[in-house]
Amino acid sequence: MKAILERCAGLDVHKRVIWACVLLLGKDGTVKKFIRSFGAMTRDLLALSDFLAEHGVTDVAMESTGVYWKPVYNILEGSFRVLLCNAQHLKRVPGRKTDVKDSEWLAELVMCGLLKGSFVPPRPLREMRDLTRHRAQLTAERAREVQRIEKIFEDANIKLGAVATDILGESGRDMLNALIAGEEDAKKMAELARGRLRSKIPQLQEALHGHVTEHHRFMLKLHYEHVLYVEGLLKQVTDQIGRLIDTGNLDPTAPKPDVPESEAPAAPEDSPLPFEEAANLADEIPGINRHAAEDILAETGTDMRQFPSERHLASWTKMCPGNDESAGKRKNARTGKGNRWLKRVMTQVGWAAARTKDTYFHAQFCRIAKRRGKKRAVLAVAHTILGVLYHMLKYHRHYQELGADFFDQLDPERVTRYHVGRLEDLGYNVTLTKAPVAA
Repeated sequence: MKAILERCAGLDVHKRVIWACVLLLGKDGTVKKFIRSFGAMTRDLLALSDFLAEHGVTDVAMESTGVYWKPVYNILEGSFRVLLCNAQHLKRVPGRKTDVKDSEWLAELVMCGLLKGSFVPPRPLREMRDLTRHRAQLTAERAREVQRIEKIFEDANIKLGAVATDILGESGRDMLNALIAGEEDAKKMAELARGRLRSKIPQLQEALHGHVTEHHRFMLKLHYEHVLYVEGLLKQVTDQIGRLIDTGNLDPTAPKPDVPESEAPAAPEDSPLPFEEAANLADEIPGINRHAAEDILAETGTDMRQFPSERHLASWTKMCPGNDESAGKRKNARTGKGNRWLKRVMTQVGWAAARTKDTYFHAQFCRIAKRRGKKRAVLAVAHTILGVLYHMLKYHRHYQELGADFFDQLDPERVTRYHVGRLEDLGYNVTLTKAPVAA
């Protein structure tokens, strides 16, 4: 393998120790090797940075090992070009395996230019990711607590979930508080209904007539207090996300605080949008609300130049079929393991877009679902939305709806033949007459 870089290093990162291998390419083509181990504490990482700087290292490669790479990356990212590599891209040939050999192999690969770094967003966007991911976990935890409350309702013969869509809506919370306080009269609790739920007071009286014990009240109180606590955390996280967006630090083209605005270089024409503007653009797409837009942009960033095309973005997210072919036969087309946080929110967006009326995404879902099933259809819709978002962010375009009849307009004659054939199969004689064109 031909060496491309003159001074590079490979790091084998573990929880307590880091092995560093530095390779220096001489003018005569010889390679000098320096190997040293470091601890994982901050003082050790600073010593590692000094060790690399002493040897004039320019490029450093390491595996994305759990979360152990993060402290190393945080120390080195400002001084070296750091490549965070997927472990699947670094498989060695069979043989003896040690931490030292792993670091040597990493250094050799990066010296020959055979490694591709993973996408690591800048620090403000990484902080945004932490917040949006934690918000997703808190939302899931709240949903689990609501299910636990409903489970206790069933055990107490309370069928509130069969009448009210949301057992923790305003009406449901009032009835739950009444139950916890010891109320046993179903009629009084049914009168706590608000809004449209008041039209179901007779059904509520039947649903709230149960057998509630002190144990049920104790468990309901515990779970409801936990729900309130999680909702408080959710509000704090959402407020912090808003403050982070307002600071403008998520804008990759924003001038640095210590650089006067007059001396800041002009942004290129294809520069990424500020986070707020990008979120507003994403919110225009059917199926994407404000929270979903923040979750998506926290994972992808607003700079689409890091992805050569929308297909690269879909491949990075693993929102596309897999590729496993041998001897001309397709063995496996399952989607791989990509960014699970982005894939989660895109799947939710796909379901939401599939339920919108008179939209291209609803038509696409119906078109694919009848042939391939609903789950594959949702994944296809999510893949399309991701491509649409890519072009909107890259070229600063607003969303344009193609319409529910887009596929019919592609080949009207084919659609006509299909429906005529279906009617003839049912025993009808079909005669078609062109409708007069409206003036």
